[in-house]
Amino acid sequence: MNETRPNGHAGEIKLSELYQEVILDHNKRPRNFKKPDNVTSFAHGVNPLCGDDYHVYLRRDAQGLIQAAGFEGQGCAISKSSASIMTTMVEGKNTAEANELKDAFIRLLTQDTAGAVEREKVGRLKIFEGVKQYPIRVKCATLAWRALEEALKENNQRLEKVTTEE
Repeated sequence: MNETRPNGHAGEIKLSELYQEVILDHNKRPRNFKKPDNVTSFAHGVNPLCGDDYHVYLRRDAQGLIQAAGFEGQGCAISKSSASIMTTMVEGKNTAEANELKDAFIRLLTQDTAGAVEREKVGRLKIFEGVKQYPIRVKCATLAWRALEEALKENNQRLEKVTTEE
């Protein structure tokens, strides 16, 4: 793909550079970086190794449709951008669809056998696939998704806090 690069020079943009730009953009300008009004469920996720610490919030209607998603906290560029993109992708989905997306994303990053099906299901989240090369960073990319998993559970099944460490 020949394009004009951000520095004004014409040339081919590598896919990895494009992915990095998206991750950096969501880190600098995270979407839904707030607690939505009238939250119906939430969860807290912590990665004690690196200090990533996020609260994930959902507002769901009586049928389980996610009307709003948000997050607050702090962490590295990978964890923040993953949480940012996650919130934009789960809004408008029902609980089952959000769980299916979460499962596909986690499989994509944690299983060597994840292939075309997971890549198709996760859509633009494929940008995080390169994180698999850095196992310690996989925990960063999946932290908000693990918190989402808890937030989607019924109140009596939900853990108070999820962590990347057993």
